[in-house]
Amino acid sequence: MTEEAVEFVRWPRETGRRQHFEARGVLRILLVDSDAAAPICADPREDWVRVPVSRQDLLARMTALRIRAQAQSRPCLTPGGLLRMSGRSVPVSPTECGVLELFVAGYGHVVNRAALEERITRVAAAPATRNALDLHIKRLRRRVEGLGLQITTVRGHGYILQASGPSRAVIDTADRQSTGD
Repeated sequence: MTEEAVEFVRWPRETGRRQHFEARGVLRILLVDSDAAAPICADPREDWVRVPVSRQDLLARMTALRIRAQAQSRPCLTPGGLLRMSGRSVPVSPTECGVLELFVAGYGHVVNRAALEERITRVAAAPATRNALDLHIKRLRRRVEGLGLQITTVRGHGYILQASGPSRAVIDTADRQSTGD
């Protein structure tokens, strides 16, 4: 996996550039002029340093920014039955939790139908039919939509839970083969 690029923005001179990167979800570090007020960075994809800054300090900030952004960009399933993503959450049923455990563990990768059907059978204590899985997927699609996630069908292989919109993962043949689907 490659490291996500970090852009540098002179603050406050390059306000437009900051907004451009923010709208596109680009990681960025604001290089704050020595006489400028400190900015408030509420976005986990943004940080700031006052210039001049040492190379070592700048590298540390870049690493911390990447870690924060990555932590914010993965869904999390709580033991209490909440699916969380980027500070938002939705409640899910025990059966949906069982299915989501597979999706969260393999976030961004294909989860095959057989594994999902087996999980429903185990959690619901009843054989999972094709229609039962389809119904659970339909319900989950609606639930995860509000979190900026989507469940996509990978015909002949299964499903993939991924971010919706422009940052969505690309499904390729190598990804399908690496998960055994």
